[in-house]
Amino acid sequence: MDVDGRADVAIVGAGFTGLSAALHLAMGGADVAVLEAGEPGWGASGRNGGQVIPGLKEDPREIIARFGAGPGEQMIKASGAAADLVFDLIRGHHMDVDYQQSGWIQAAHAQNMLPALRLRHGDWAAREANVAWLERDEMTQAMGDDRYQGGWIDKRGGGVQPLSYARGLAKAAQKQGARIHGSSPVQSLTRDGTGWRLETASGILTADKVILATNGYTDGLWPGLAQSVVPVYSVQVATTPLGENIRGKILGGGEVLSDTHRVLWYFRQDGHGRLIMGGGGSAYESGAVKIYESLRDRVRQLLPEAGEVSFEFAWNGKVAMTTDHYPHLHEPAPGLWAALGYNGRGVAMATMMGRVMADRVLDRGDPEFDFATSPIRPLHVHGLRGIAVTATRAYYRLRDALEG
Repeated sequence: MDVDGRADVAIVGAGFTGLSAALHLAMGGADVAVLEAGEPGWGASGRNGGQVIPGLKEDPREIIARFGAGPGEQMIKASGAAADLVFDLIRGHHMDVDYQQSGWIQAAHAQNMLPALRLRHGDWAAREANVAWLERDEMTQAMGDDRYQGGWIDKRGGGVQPLSYARGLAKAAQKQGARIHGSSPVQSLTRDGTGWRLETASGILTADKVILATNGYTDGLWPGLAQSVVPVYSVQVATTPLGENIRGKILGGGEVLSDTHRVLWYFRQDGHGRLIMGGGGSAYESGAVKIYESLRDRVRQLLPEAGEVSFEFAWNGKVAMTTDHYPHLHEPAPGLWAALGYNGRGVAMATMMGRVMADRVLDRGDPEFDFATSPIRPLHVHGLRGIAVTATRAYYRLRDALEG
């Protein structure tokens, strides 16, 4: 943005949250301008593992117990429909995106993990979600070996090429009239009468309403918001395209998989036959780079018969974690909204939260999807987050090793 401007709604951040909000607002008739420090998808939206996972970390029964029937049911409905929203947008706007809606598998790496997965599967099955239980032999068929004890598949889930999806959202929003400005970091956000004033190095944007959609890259633009989440690097590596015999062996049906290791393994094949392996947990980018080789080792463990596996890409991006493992939706001032903290499920939930905030801004009286709002709660020991993340990762690795 190199000239002063005005919009009905200003959005800070052009990741999945901000771009989804921009698209839905523009479709609703609002004049929207997006300000992004890098380019659309520059952050973890373009640099993640591409898994599109329905639901939240906790099961529906746990959500109801924590938030009550009214807000809890809203959160379950929105999160359960989030993956379908992603794929519906891709198809409906004819986005040039490599995607597969072939299901998300959660696999038990140890016998003692099966009861929790059975409860989770049962919760969603009771709500008539498109889910199925996988016995050990069925898991072996999907994986090509018997490393997993069983698990379940949520057929609403799948995988996307994440940067292509971010760019697809941006193009769709622009076609609807939204303005998207890259290389335009917002330096200050202040009240301007009844609206807002957003200053960049090269221009000022005034708007009636504002959405903050910066997630793992949140800075000090609004007091306490950055301190309410813990940014963690999500790390991925990708092989060169595998041979046809290997492609059919592991997740040959196009499914994506994450398992129950505390230091999570998650992987999928893309449309070119690359195996993409992801992990996370580093509070520092230097630590993320060190994780690359451990992820390559995991791929070699999965494909022992492939011989020397070649790798083509490695990347990382900052995701935002919350201490309660829930996304947070805030309205810290009249006409100002923020959503962040997707805890590794950002492809689906960021897209949904963008839609939820768009409905709030448009003041839809009875939106199809909604989500509970909470106050911003800065973490008292936020300055020690790096030490805490490193120590937690080491503890989880020990627990995983003891379980095998």
